[in-house]
Amino acid sequence: MTKNKTQDILEEIYQKLFSRFGKQHWWPAQTQFEVIVGAILTQNTNWANVEKAINNLKKNKLLAPKKLYLLPEKKLAAFIVSAGYYNIKAKRLKAFMGFFFKNYNGSVKKMASRDTVRLRRELLSVKGIGPETADSILLYALNKLVFVVDAYTKRIFSRHGFIHEDTDYHQVQDLFMQSMKKDIQLFNEYHALIVRLGKDFCLKKKPRCEICPLKSQK
Repeated sequence: MTKNKTQDILEEIYQKLFSRFGKQHWWPAQTQFEVIVGAILTQNTNWANVEKAINNLKKNKLLAPKKLYLLPEKKLAAFIVSAGYYNIKAKRLKAFMGFFFKNYNGSVKKMASRDTVRLRRELLSVKGIGPETADSILLYALNKLVFVVDAYTKRIFSRHGFIHEDTDYHQVQDLFMQSMKKDIQLFNEYHALIVRLGKDFCLKKKPRCEICPLKSQK
């Protein structure tokens, strides 16, 4: 399939999803730092659970870089129980906070000024931060031009024949980034729409194919 043909198909899918679901307003957060924390907490759980954990941090006036940096790991874990795997996630958050203060003095602005390729490499060196979490931070918190790939993306696009189900993360990412218009807002909205489709229609078990907005694409 040529690059132009792939681009046309991806754009058509985007238009169908946007027409069906509208703007997703994702990532829901009040600050860039909140997006970063949410990106780490959302690993292996749903957003509703993460939202409870974030609200608990807010209620206790802890959702601020310096406060999370100074908060002992065990105490942090107690505040994020609702996010699941809270001991592991507390460890990962603390690992990120150590990196954040060591390299950027706890400043999101300083981190955002870093070259995207270098910053991505740095984030991936932090224990517990993989490609999806790193790219979520880059795109949603720092407005960097990267496309986020998740389980929904692989499921949907393998079922529709664009990729093989075991295609690796970066190959899927390249499919989007090399074929689509380089637009941060487009990348943001497209991924959010993919998540919506995956949650509501392209379920892991018993997918609702008969009423899928992309039915004509099969």
